[in-house]
Amino acid sequence: MPSSLPAFKLRPPDQPPHLLTRPRLLHRLDAATEPVVVLSAPAGAGKTVLLTEWSRDLAARGERAWLSLDAYDNAPDRLWSGILRAVRQARPDLPARLDDVEWTVDTWLQEILPTLLTALGAAGPCTLILDGLECVTDADAQRTLAEFLTRLPHGFRTVLSTRHIPGSPLPALRARGLTAELDQHDLAFTPGEAHAVLSGLLGSARATENSRALHEATEGWAAGLSIMGRALTRTENTAGTEGASARGGQAVTQYLATEVLDRLTTEERRFLLRTSVLDELSAGPCQALAGDRAGVLLRELARTVQLLVPVAGEASAYRHHPALSALLSDALESEGSDTVASLHRSAAGWYARQGRTGEAVRHWIRGGDECAAVASVLDGWETAISAGHAARVAQWLAMLPHRTVAADARLCVVAAMTALSQGAPEMACRWLDVALLRQTGAQSVGEGGTVGRAAAVARVMACCQKGEILTADRLGASAVTGTAPLTAWRALAGSARGAALLWLGRYEEAESSLGEATRDAHGAGHGLALVRALGLRTLCALLAGHRELAHVLSAEALHEITAVGLDRHFVSVPAHVGRAGLLLREGRLEEAEQALADAEAALAGPSGAECEPHVRALWHFTRSRLESARHDTYAARGAREAAGRAADRCETPGILTDLLGQGDAVTAVALAAPRTQDLSIGEQRVLRALCGSLTLREIASELYVSHNTVKTQVRAIFRKLGAHDRSEAVARARECGVL
Repeated sequence: MPSSLPAFKLRPPDQPPHLLTRPRLLHRLDAATEPVVVLSAPAGAGKTVLLTEWSRDLAARGERAWLSLDAYDNAPDRLWSGILRAVRQARPDLPARLDDVEWTVDTWLQEILPTLLTALGAAGPCTLILDGLECVTDADAQRTLAEFLTRLPHGFRTVLSTRHIPGSPLPALRARGLTAELDQHDLAFTPGEAHAVLSGLLGSARATENSRALHEATEGWAAGLSIMGRALTRTENTAGTEGASARGGQAVTQYLATEVLDRLTTEERRFLLRTSVLDELSAGPCQALAGDRAGVLLRELARTVQLLVPVAGEASAYRHHPALSALLSDALESEGSDTVASLHRSAAGWYARQGRTGEAVRHWIRGGDECAAVASVLDGWETAISAGHAARVAQWLAMLPHRTVAADARLCVVAAMTALSQGAPEMACRWLDVALLRQTGAQSVGEGGTVGRAAAVARVMACCQKGEILTADRLGASAVTGTAPLTAWRALAGSARGAALLWLGRYEEAESSLGEATRDAHGAGHGLALVRALGLRTLCALLAGHRELAHVLSAEALHEITAVGLDRHFVSVPAHVGRAGLLLREGRLEEAEQALADAEAALAGPSGAECEPHVRALWHFTRSRLESARHDTYAARGAREAAGRAADRCETPGILTDLLGQGDAVTAVALAAPRTQDLSIGEQRVLRALCGSLTLREIASELYVSHNTVKTQVRAIFRKLGAHDRSEAVARARECGVL
């Protein structure tokens, strides 16, 4: 085998100045007991620097063998000649005949490997560090190294440092628990480590000013932090920071160009450049921009260029590291703005065909095609809002210039419907006013709707959300007749008018309107309208005394809520409140509590805002009934007062007037009702003790019970007597004759 080898390859390179000791990683390496340790991270991640520092103690004990690999070693005979020379530095007693054998596959298997393993097993502990393993791509070289790693004798460790994600035999060794691994996330500098590095370069004060921004920009990448930090050392004060940052960015770009981009094939470079316009790299959009082999290239580059970072929660999807993204953007811009715009439009077309409207709009805008972006929003908004994703539509609209939205009556209607789906009726009304002023002819918006008819439906919905049920009833009839059956617009109009009729106490008319809305929502496949119609029908049946029908509608509504995923949207509240009312009538208090909690969560969600005061008032009223059933008069009174405040926001309370009147009676009876038999024997004993001056702990001692037991009984006494403190409980008990 070849015997000549430069001496510098057999020792670690000199360490750079301002090196940060990283005890976090040094401890990981010290604690690793596995025979194979792998450091796999992109160029500039600090692998060599870390191993150099870690290997000092090993070298002092004569237990370290080091080999820096390069392209020269990409052949099995040269690789093993280098490994043997490196190991001989620490183990000079290796058999001399290993150097004299001519390398072939047969001699490797029959002579070199057995002799080497026997010699290493007979010697003491030793660690072989192979730095730069990505240079070894020859199949025979990789195979022989794999055979060696799977047969390492006890006491001999091998540490592999590579820019690639290694293949065989690592998966098999990992399965057997024989590897310890540090990847790019482990090697990334933490915010604290980044601050320490910059403090060494800039001083404490300037490091504090810049460390957070640099850490976020580099994501803890060691080379980026070092280069940017050194660029900042050339400025005396913060005034020159912007120029220094620009110079640092150029230096980072040059580093990556030489260490990453220039080492790729022409096909790989073309792939990275053409897909650099994407925010997320996956096989589909990459193929649209870079051809049929894009999927293969993406997987290979993700393995070899680890600056393609896996996207959390997404299988086979990646994003560019910020530093790599900057390099590729600069390189692509040099080919001309037409190329960049064309790639964005190609990406937008692919996303539009997949129904991924957000990405399509973003790329249409970047590609300079505003009309196509508008078309994508108009194509996708109704489906998104139907599924309760109004926030997504709001994001799409925000990508468009405001002047574009305000100048298009159709987009104004979309903005209004988005606001309504997020519980913002006042904003919706403002958009509707603009829509009617911008309307030109019978412009269509949504399935089977025009701007004028859609605006009429949205206006009725806004009235309902603001509590203006008289106006909603007056406008609702014409809004319903102005829309086509089995469309979302008819379903939304019918639900809005049905809600107004419900709160006005016209239950039969409400059920008729809401029943038709249910049919239309089913026909249009509009989940949000369907959930709303079913929930309101549940309330209508419950308030009208049709409990069996209410049970059926409640179950159907809850099923749709789960199926569509609207459990945190305010349209689900009527269904939850209706179910709570049914459970209360059956005495199932714990289940009613859960139903009200689900309603409260939906009201508190991002789409709840402060809309629909009638629904909120009914929720508080149902809560007061639950607390009264539990004899918690204080909580019942508070819920009743909250219901009254919500009702005060309505144009007319409607049926709430009678309901809240009933609530007053229930609460009043509950307040006057404490009886001796309502208190347990233990609670009566504690109540008598409360008349004295003993503390709760002393009462527990007197009654021979635990302190926690007394506290629990005191809370129960307060709840049952409607008291806030000890003296009020005693006074209340005397008033009611309990004492």
